[in-house]
Amino acid sequence: QVQLVESGGGLVQAGGSLRLSCDASGGTFSGYFMAWFRQAPGKERALVGRISPTGDSTYYADSVKGRFTIARDNAKNTMYLQMNSLKPEDTAVYYCAAMTSRGYSWGQGTQVTVSS
Repeated sequence: QVQLVESGGGLVQAGGSLRLSCDASGGTFSGYFMAWFRQAPGKERALVGRISPTGDSTYYADSVKGRFTIARDNAKNTMYLQMNSLKPEDTAVYYCAAMTSRGYSWGQGTQVTVSS
């Protein structure tokens, strides 16, 4: 079973940037579709985007398209979320997830707060 640990969250002003990392151990990282989700207070967890096992295909939610970029380094078992032009509405707990044959495996989440 894959274990996931997110890092890189924090407080940033609107218009700023952050890069989140998701480090994986166990399982077969290079074989998984990987995804980023986020959950704002009082809202359901929502998909931010996902990346194919080789990294050659990505999908983004409309709300982040053009501002966020997902990448992965299979040699390091790490996925990244580069977030630019951040907005207050991007404030949320961000989770990475591995899409395994048993369903999603989740990290513990990292808080991102964007001040106006």
